[in-house]
Amino acid sequence: MARAPEPARHELPAIDEAALTAARSADKLLECATERGSQRWADFLALVPDQLRDAGIGELWVVTQRARAAYGHKDSIRESLPGDLTEPFLAQIDLLRKALVRERAER
Repeated sequence: MARAPEPARHELPAIDEAALTAARSADKLLECATERGSQRWADFLALVPDQLRDAGIGELWVVTQRARAAYGHKDSIRESLPGDLTEPFLAQIDLLRKALVRERAER
């Protein structure tokens, strides 16, 4: 049985807006990492904002998994960048993930 094609992002405004909000936070994290000379996190974050802005619905799940991985228990972005940037980004990624799960369940 073939799967139905995934909807375009503009057809799912809640997901699109959540992804764009997370992208703006990722931009701020990337800027901060660059300013602080945190090359590791700058490299990690380099593609994330554009991926959040441009990825299709199916690709967004992979992007959120990768972004969520920055918050590991042994090695976390929280150790290098300020909480007023890391915590909103985490919350936005989690909201996006919930929206993606809801959309998948409805489809």
